[in-house]
Amino acid sequence: MPAKNIKKKNTTEPSTDTHDSMWDSYNEAAYMAGTKPGLDENLVRFISHEKQEPAWMLDKRLASLKIYREAAMPAWGPDLTHLDLEAITYYARATDKQAESWDDVPADIKNTFDKLGIPQAEQEVLAGVGAQYESTVIYHSLQAKFKKLGVIFEDLDVAIKSHEELVKKYFMRAVPPTLHKFAALHGAVWSGGTFLYIPKGVKVDLPLQAYFRMNAKGMGQFEHTLIVVEEEAQAHYIEGCSAPRYGIDSLHAGCVEVYVAENARFRYSSVESWSKDAYNLNTKRSLVQKNGHMEWVGGNFGSHVTMLYPCSVLMGEGASADHLGVAFANAGQTQDTGAKVIHLAPQTTSNIVMKSISKDGGSAIYRGLVEIGPGAEDAVSNIKCDALILDPQSSSDTVPMIKLNNHSAVLAHEATAGRLNEEDIFYLRSRGLSEGEASAMIVNGFIEPIIKELPLEYAVEMNRMIELEMENSVG
Repeated sequence: MPAKNIKKKNTTEPSTDTHDSMWDSYNEAAYMAGTKPGLDENLVRFISHEKQEPAWMLDKRLASLKIYREAAMPAWGPDLTHLDLEAITYYARATDKQAESWDDVPADIKNTFDKLGIPQAEQEVLAGVGAQYESTVIYHSLQAKFKKLGVIFEDLDVAIKSHEELVKKYFMRAVPPTLHKFAALHGAVWSGGTFLYIPKGVKVDLPLQAYFRMNAKGMGQFEHTLIVVEEEAQAHYIEGCSAPRYGIDSLHAGCVEVYVAENARFRYSSVESWSKDAYNLNTKRSLVQKNGHMEWVGGNFGSHVTMLYPCSVLMGEGASADHLGVAFANAGQTQDTGAKVIHLAPQTTSNIVMKSISKDGGSAIYRGLVEIGPGAEDAVSNIKCDALILDPQSSSDTVPMIKLNNHSAVLAHEATAGRLNEEDIFYLRSRGLSEGEASAMIVNGFIEPIIKELPLEYAVEMNRMIELEMENSVG
């Protein structure tokens, strides 16, 4: 079973290159000495016991494990046959307790997050911040002024005890373990994550952020993000994530649940940059009540295979959702991403804008669903998918599914695919740019509608990711 924390040392020198610090830097993982790969009932019981969870949570975990064992692997989408689920380590505790101040975080772990700019961002632009390393949250904080307003921003492992009835009311209601095999796996082994509660009428005017880091070889990470936004409340939450490269498969199967009450507004932003030997099989879903509004803004980089389709269920009259996303598929990568919106009530609206870029043989796929239910009178949905293919070896596909059960609805779908324009490249090169710089400038312009929706610090990060992915590009 997982061992307790052992002091570790950093195996790499501090790097000023964000790209290196995310994918090429890692710490010694002495805490892995007591772990073993694979999943069984004993491990599930151990996780629940170590976290001192209430009995109802253990029951949920065991029921999810049973569903996981009986469920088939997805028969659609990217090939998952090379993912060896028995080779994954499902739980590892890297530190004994959550730090009360950033100075108390173990030095090697702190250095990892320092490279990513987490403490600086907390001081300058964030209302609160959480940091998770392997299976446990190592630090969590919230500005005092928001605590006084009744905002709860905690590690979910803490919240399940300090706010048990509230967590129990919502936990895996939007994403039941029966949804698919990896939702069931998550329900069995979830660990860490975030609980965010915004009381009625409270508007949090600064973003809250959580950052998730996998460090050890062959790890799995299964954080659970549970967000409740009460009536007329408003907030913005940002998640980031990364992992180093080892040449051995790792697995991310997190879960995000968002509950948006009447007249509330919520934005969820994420920049995911897993290593290129990771399988990113994440599930995200929101339930939106009358006149509520949900926004998903996301960027997907890295990972060997990504399957990610944030979903909005518009349950109340006048509810609305915006889905904005960009995916970059480089050599050896499949980015299978998109959006799902289910309209269940009258006068609901949705807007989906997805951008994809494929390079050096990468495969980018938009896979989406818009469903208009029988009771969704006068629903409106607009879908726009744009793909940029940078070379003849790369590919892009659009796989939309539309289910129309109410003929008063208005639905539009537009998809385009193209290559870099040689005349544009020539023009920029004539102004002194290299071919790679010219290509990167055009690509940045292509994804600008997504970038502009992120806070400045994260827009800069995404632009930097594009530049790094575009290195050595020949257009």
